[in-house]
Amino acid sequence: MARLDRRIQLRRAAVSDDGYRTAPRWNAADPEADNLGSPVWASRNDVSDAERAQAGWTEATVVSRFIVASTAFTRAILPSDRIVEGGRVYDIAGIKEHGLRGRLEITASARAD
Repeated sequence: MARLDRRIQLRRAAVSDDGYRTAPRWNAADPEADNLGSPVWASRNDVSDAERAQAGWTEATVVSRFIVASTAFTRAILPSDRIVEGGRVYDIAGIKEHGLRGRLEITASARAD
């Protein structure tokens, strides 16, 4: 069982509507203004290079899987949200149930620089 030994912060962009389409608008001047709720306990496992190559990831990125407890708050996470952990900002690629113990697995990537 994964140990939930890290704190992650979720972020959600504001939605801007120009009359033709809606798009997420991240607050570059004050990124913490996009914070969603309180930090959540999670575990993080980085995807191996072999898995990254097989999945077709070729950029200089770090791909990680985060495991969090399944709660009303975490079940409301959207693929358009972001995760901040250890000073890195991760874009969410997918969210799925993990095992039978009420946990969620979030796959996310961040720039490696």
